[in-house]
Amino acid sequence: MSSTALDHYRLLGRSGLRVSPLTLGTMTFGSDWGWGADENEARRIFDAYVERGGNIIDTAVNYTNGTSERILGGLIRDKRERIVLATKFTMARDPGNPNSGGNHRLNLVRSVEASLRQLETDRIDLLYVHAWDFTTTPDEVMRGLDDLIRAGKVLYVGICNTPAWRIAQMQTLADLRGWSPFVALQIEYSLVERTVEHELMPMAQAMGLGVLPWSPLGGGILTGKYSRSDLTDDNASEVSSDRKGVIASIGHLNGRALDIADVVGEVAAEIGASRSQVSLAWTLLNPAVISPVIGARTLSQAEDNFGALGIVLTDEQIERLNAASAPAPIFPARFILRPMAQQLMFGGTTVDGRR
Repeated sequence: MSSTALDHYRLLGRSGLRVSPLTLGTMTFGSDWGWGADENEARRIFDAYVERGGNIIDTAVNYTNGTSERILGGLIRDKRERIVLATKFTMARDPGNPNSGGNHRLNLVRSVEASLRQLETDRIDLLYVHAWDFTTTPDEVMRGLDDLIRAGKVLYVGICNTPAWRIAQMQTLADLRGWSPFVALQIEYSLVERTVEHELMPMAQAMGLGVLPWSPLGGGILTGKYSRSDLTDDNASEVSSDRKGVIASIGHLNGRALDIADVVGEVAAEIGASRSQVSLAWTLLNPAVISPVIGARTLSQAEDNFGALGIVLTDEQIERLNAASAPAPIFPARFILRPMAQQLMFGGTTVDGRR
């Protein structure tokens, strides 16, 4: 699918909800974490997005300690019915309290009530499970989400940062019991993080979840922001509060990622585009992707990101980007797609119609 403007809308997964081809992420709204946009700059970014027809805004109950939702609540006040408002629950908000985080019903209800207050709204249009907590049972999560939908506090549900097999289990459980299914999947996806193509992307397409990638610029690495002088022996050894430290702590500040960024820079120079635009345009080529989440800290960054919708990459440029960033194959595809296994399964014949 192709879109050249924010007001060329797409359906979100198996739902009938219409969303823009870029989502405005607001983790950068508020400076409580030491970096981000103040309220005035956040308003400029928000206004530029909405004026172009953008309609889906992403936040979370804990972003910048709640400041993100509070800023966003003020921004959407006179535009509420034009906005698809997405937020998330899971992450702990009260250090030392084990029940202030997780996917259990207690944290779910408390988090939703907190988000409704902070956003100054009576409903959440799209609520995500922010991450799988590996402790709450699938039926507790799906029943809890469905109860909130039946109560009118939430309209649609999605999930983030969870293994493909677990999402498939939960989606099947919802379908079998008549509970509301997931319609959206938010996962990390970019030229420096393509391992999700193995399981999560195909699962999403098969089970009716639209994919909304987070960090489509690889945390800034693909923009050329970092160089080999930024590499150190302790890049991924501990969590740091500054922006570079966050990127290093999730393992992306490495030589391979910088090699991929170099290819992005070459393609950008060839077509007269920014590296950010090339990176976003590549992400949008995946048929499972509905709306990458962009997280600008300044108006100029946001406007540059919007320009990605008009970028056209040649087949040769796409192939170069794919070759530079290709993930290593994993089992069972690594085995099944080998000539011997194909010969054993199909007897040397050609069979069309792969599912």
